[in-house]
Amino acid sequence: MQRQIAQFLTYMRVERGASDYTVKSYREDLIAAADYFAEEDGTCPAPASITAVELRGFLSALHEAGYAKTSIARKLASLRSFYRYGQREGWATSNPARALRNPRKGRSLPHFLTTEEIGTLLSAPPAESPMGIRDRAILETMYSGGLRVSEVVGLSDADVDLAQEILLVKGKGRRERLSPLGSYATSALKAWLRHRKLSPSEKQGREAPVFTNRFGTRLTTRSVGRMLEKYLKETGLDLRTSPHTLRHSFATHLLDRGADIRSVQELLGHKSLVTTQIYTHVSTANLRAAYEKAHPRAN
Repeated sequence: MQRQIAQFLTYMRVERGASDYTVKSYREDLIAAADYFAEEDGTCPAPASITAVELRGFLSALHEAGYAKTSIARKLASLRSFYRYGQREGWATSNPARALRNPRKGRSLPHFLTTEEIGTLLSAPPAESPMGIRDRAILETMYSGGLRVSEVVGLSDADVDLAQEILLVKGKGRRERLSPLGSYATSALKAWLRHRKLSPSEKQGREAPVFTNRFGTRLTTRSVGRMLEKYLKETGLDLRTSPHTLRHSFATHLLDRGADIRSVQELLGHKSLVTTQIYTHVSTANLRAAYEKAHPRAN
């Protein structure tokens, strides 16, 4: 196996033009596998004789040793490349690493703001200037309906029904959903639309953009990100906060207050309930933290 590894590394360096760092990573990954099989069998077997089951044993040993999932996935990718090279050279008739799945990466909990922090953020835009009125309307609308930033800048007048306090939102994959507007968001939108000025070059009537820049043309997602960053700095809120954080906060606050997860799925426009379930973990973590803080025998 050592000979085939050396040939593979030469191939990667000379024919594929891989960097020294990449070659070093391949060497470390493949030598780790060779050492494992040598320790298991007393001698390093020919790579063509190693089965998918035996490779799975190697990956399991890495997991038990505490290797990160990303490191295990990288070693598996190296083995796949190594055996692809072996098939090309003729010393391997199959690629046993191909049948193995990468370890599933744990999903990190989404960052969200507390209700108090949301209140601080939504009250930050000044009510004396048209741009401040617009900014408040954007933030209120995103939080009120759990909108993505692309969805809020994509709103046109035809999508807004202020009388019924509802939005027609065009989400991912051209899927449409109805999103309710709270009273604060409705008031903020009404205030902004009284100040909005459209450029003659923009679409008019029902196709007019709801949110525009100072030139009267449709706002971009980057502009919303820069606007949010400005208010985060002014209020001293967590700078990790992004426009998507408002969507995370929307879902978390609904579940914290007893909303049904299926309803939250519909409001977010998630195709799969699995995507929405990440927020149940956030809510559970909040409950646990509150329990440990308040219960006299929690710790």
